Formats: sequence, C-alpha cells, structure tokens
Amino acid sequence: MNEIIKNGKTALGIELGSTRIKAVLIDLEGNVLAVGFHDWENSLVDGVWTYSQDEIFKGVKNAYADLKKKVADQYGETLTTIGAMGISAMMHGYLAFDKDMNLLAPFQTWRNSNTGAAADKLTELFDFNIPLRWTISHIYQRILDKAEHVKNIAYVTTLDSYVHYLLTGEKVTGIGDASGIFPIDSEKMDYDQVMVDKFDELIAGENVPFKLRDILPKVLLAGQKAGILTAAGAAFLDEGGDLKEGVPVCPPEGDAGTGMTATNSVGVRTGNVSAGTSTFAMLVMEKKLSKVYREIDMVTTPTGYPVAMAHANNGTSDLNAWVSLFGEFAKLMGFEADPGDLYSKLYTNSLEGDADCGGVLSYGYFSGEGITNMTEGRPVVIRQPDAKFTLANFMRSHLYTSLGAVKMGLDILFKQEGAKCDRMMGHGGFFKTPVVGQRYLAAAVNAPVTVMETAGEGGPGGMALLAAYMLEDTANETLDEYLDKKIFASLKGSVIEPVASDVEGFEKFMEGYRAGLAVERAAVENL
Repeated sequence: MNEIIKNGKTALGIELGSTRIKAVLIDLEGNVLAVGFHDWENSLVDGVWTYSQDEIFKGVKNAYADLKKKVADQYGETLTTIGAMGISAMMHGYLAFDKDMNLLAPFQTWRNSNTGAAADKLTELFDFNIPLRWTISHIYQRILDKAEHVKNIAYVTTLDSYVHYLLTGEKVTGIGDASGIFPIDSEKMDYDQVMVDKFDELIAGENVPFKLRDILPKVLLAGQKAGILTAAGAAFLDEGGDLKEGVPVCPPEGDAGTGMTATNSVGVRTGNVSAGTSTFAMLVMEKKLSKVYREIDMVTTPTGYPVAMAHANNGTSDLNAWVSLFGEFAKLMGFEADPGDLYSKLYTNSLEGDADCGGVLSYGYFSGEGITNMTEGRPVVIRQPDAKFTLANFMRSHLYTSLGAVKMGLDILFKQEGAKCDRMMGHGGFFKTPVVGQRYLAAAVNAPVTVMETAGEGGPGGMALLAAYMLEDTANETLDEYLDKKIFASLKGSVIEPVASDVEGFEKFMEGYRAGLAVERAAVENL
C-alpha cells in the first residue's frame, strides 16, 4: 500500500454532505485506503438554510487534513500526490457570484423551499417538473423578487462545482449535477436548448444583464477531464503545503450521481436509495414518464442517462435527535452509552414492533417537503389513545417515516408508470445497522434490496470511483461496464427479500401517513 500511495496510484473523492464533509482515498481497484471527516451543520439565517463561505473553506480543508493524518498514521506516508480526484456535494441550491467571483448572496441549500412561484411558473412553461430546490428555480425566484444582487450576477453554480472551481479554476460541472441545475437533453448531453430559449424569452423584459448559458457552468460527462489541481488549489486544500499541483480532476458531481456510482446503479433498470439526513430514491429509466409529476424529478446518471428521482428533504434528522435523547436518558441513569451501540440496539429492537407500527405515526419534517407539498417542517409524533406505544413501535415509526415521502414517489413509478427495477441498492447511514434499514426498504419497494459491505462510505466513495474511471480507457469502456467488471465483481453484499407482513404493514402505515399530512400541515400553519 505504501508504494501505491507514494506513487499516486490512487483516487480521492471529497463530498460535502449535509452534516459531514468526507474525504475517501481509494486504490485503483476501488479498495478504501483512508477516510477523513469534518462534521458541520447548516444554519437557518434570516429564514434561509445556509452554510457560510468560511464554513465551506474550513470544512474542505479540515476533511482533507484529517485524511492526510490518517494516511500518515496508517501507512507512515505523507500524501504528496494523487492519481485523480473529484469533488461532490449535496445537489441543487444557489451560489451566485459577480465577475470577480465574489459571493453576492448567502448560499441557499437544497433545503430552502422559498421558490414556489418560480418553480410553478417554470414547470408550466417547460411542461417538465422543476422542483423548488433546483438552481433554476432559485435564479428565477431572485429575478421575480427583484433581488438587488441580480444585476451583478456573472456566474451561478452549485456547491460541488464551486469547490471544483477553487481547486482548478474551471467553471464546469458533471451532467448529473447539471441535471439539478436545469433540465438536460440526454441526446445532446447538455442543457435542453429549447427550454433555455424559453427561459431567455421569459426574462427578456426583466432587465437582467445575462442570458442563461452565460451564467451556468459547462456540462461534462463522467470520464472527461475537467482540469487539473492548480498551485493555488493545492495550497487551498492542503495547508501543510505537501500536496503537489497537477493532479487530474474529474467533473464534479452531485450526491445523486455519486450515490448511483457507489451502488453500481448507473445501468438501465437499476435503482438505489440513499438514506441519511435527506433521502432520495433513483431509478434509471427505460422510457420517459407518461406525464409530468411534481413528486418526481428527472435527473441523469453521471453519463447522461435519464433517471427518475423521488427526493425527500427530510430523512433521519429527527430519528437522530431521538437517539441522542435516549443517550441523554442513559447517562442520567448512570450508563455511558456508546452512540454506535445506541443506534444498533434501538434499530434492532424496532424489529420487535408491529409491522404497521401499532398506530404510532411520526413526521421527521425539519424543513419543507416537496413531495408532500409542505413549505416548512415541524417534527411531529402522533398516536391514537389505543395505539401500542412501545419503544419498538416508536423507533419503527421513525424508521418508516424516514422513507415515507420517498415511498410516495416510488409508488408513482412502480404502481402508476409500471417501471421495472432489476436491482435496488441501499446506501448511507440508514443502512449501517445490519438488516434493519435494508428490511424496511425492501418492504417499502416490495423488491429485494442489496447493501454492499461498503454501503457506509456512500457518495464520497462513489466520487473517488468517478475520479478513478477518468484514468481508464473511457472511450472503449462505459461507466457501468467499468463498475461491473473492475470494481463490484469481487465485492460482497447482502440481499434481503421483502417480508410479506412487513410489506402489508408498511402499506397500512402509509395510509395513516397520507391521512396525517393534514395534521403536519396544521402544525406548520399554527406553530
């Protein structure tokens, strides 16, 4: 391993997730060599979910520094070069800059749902679902709001694309990330020009100083070169000064694309569910949807193939809060509970609960939820007086509800559109405890679910694989061929078939979930 690291036969993926920035170093066979972390959390500032520019800078540097230390501790090597690298991040949102790349307004993350008027208008104009969190929704909403900074906009991009710019000086993004900026034409592998023209016509009378293509990053495909690590980029990333410039950098990607890659779900009729702070499910489609669904986003794989995505802003945040509360209780009772043990025991105990959660209902809505048409969130727990209010049912309800909004989207694909899925993969923190999350997802989709041994690495590992793929003969080997033959052929995973009683119980839980949305809406309106 030392020679591999010393000679740069490696690939690095750095992903800026919602609660953690993670740097994963792999060898060119896909084996994880070291992992670095930096924990962070978004802030609600003046009604906007955001991370400050300083937090972005500090987080990326700290994650890399932690990785560098791990490499030194584990292998006795100083990280000076890397074979290839790439940046990924939570998709969507809004970062607007002037001509000198000064940030014009606070970064708006995917979590913000303050773009309703823009998203509705654009969906109607394009006859294509434009979600609240997409970058184009933010751009148009700022125009509608006549925001002061709009007159100075020279560039708008996403978080991964921005960090890529800091490292390379290139204003580009991967096609999967671009598909969360603006609709993609999967034949031309670029922004849909018909829709671009419609947008430019729409804003022609708004006195803005740009046309759309002037301000968006260039679209690139997986396997293409997207620049090199500059001297300034190397100095930014590694404050110790050991990392050399010249590392090839692949197109930056959103966390949807890296999730697909990490789970070998880039081929047609493959799907994956990424479950963490946010939860999203993706299915690579054989054909277009029969009509527009506001609950379903159409994005792409990192190679440009159309993907139907059900995206829930809210995943395990409330679940994590309850686990933390139980940890406080354990400490109060004189027990110092290890966080990992807490999760494992509480998750596993949920299997003892009723298949329908015994009448216990919860919504872990920390923020608005597009699929259920909520503009804000209020975490809520509801039960009938005769509900079976046990710890197992309580935890099972929170695990189910982490998948609830996404299941509503998947039900559209499977039950209304007749979509087919040959393989559904699970990844993210929701699946770290063996069996539990996997079994509940199998119940939600009524299909077998596979979780690889590397499921916990998730998107950052997928980003590292996209970087490694760039070093291959990509003209003669597609991304799915590369993943099938060179990466996943020898990796082990577990497959869980759906349990009939779980499937029935989850469907019953969802009946209550749909009916109880009126309660959640009332909480938003009155609290």
